[in-house]
Amino acid sequence: MRIAMAQVSTGTDPHANLDIVAARTRQAAESGAELVVFPEATMCRFGVPLAPVAEPLDGPWATAVCAIAAEAATTVVVGMFTPADAANGRARVRNTLLVAGPDGSATSYDKIHLYDAYGFRESDTVAAGSAPTTISVAGHTVGLATCYDIRFPELFTALADDGAELIVVPASWGAGPGKRRQWRVLAQARALDSSTVVAAVGQAVPDDPAVAESSAPTGIGNSVLVDPFGELVAEYGEHENLGVHDVDLERVEAARSAIGVLANRRLAPARAGVVTA
Repeated sequence: MRIAMAQVSTGTDPHANLDIVAARTRQAAESGAELVVFPEATMCRFGVPLAPVAEPLDGPWATAVCAIAAEAATTVVVGMFTPADAANGRARVRNTLLVAGPDGSATSYDKIHLYDAYGFRESDTVAAGSAPTTISVAGHTVGLATCYDIRFPELFTALADDGAELIVVPASWGAGPGKRRQWRVLAQARALDSSTVVAAVGQAVPDDPAVAESSAPTGIGNSVLVDPFGELVAEYGEHENLGVHDVDLERVEAARSAIGVLANRRLAPARAGVVTA
């Protein structure tokens, strides 16, 4: 499968960000990409109120992305925000991956694991999803995960159980000491856990230093493509980049036969409750 990883830096204007999606999708399609993966929060970067920009999957922003995918005859995965019910008096959204098919169709995945870490509380304004999701691209099964999901191996093995050969991880990774190393190691670990190819596509470092240095997770770049043996196939720098890669999915079966982690799993025994006199 030929995939494109669109490491971009998006701002707070969804219309301007849509222009980025259109340009990069067109460029990727001209290079023969069957799948184009954009980062989390492509619709609007983190660090600003998200409820005012959230739209449903049949709203104008997602509809425009679907038209872009149809015109390019490719599948596009892109991070956006969709409305959710308010909680505790707060407006909330869902952190959604829109999958726009080459036929103009729209499907989605809502981020399951919310980033309540390193002093940021995504759950204050974002409602969690609950359903692992796969899609079909060029006859292959592709799993979907978002950013902080990469810290949770059970999601990746569940996607592999559902047939995923490739798992895409759009992200807007938070900066900080050791975070780049963690991002790379986690992508490699999840590829090994699930015996899949992992394409982890992050927001590039923002041009505005004030945005880049804020407490919001606005991106560090360093997108990575990892094969099912945990080997780095590609790694980007901090700045915007569009890479097109031929992914050998036959290595998935080779890894599953050689390493056997999926076949050799054993469920941990149930822990007995503590009995007190």
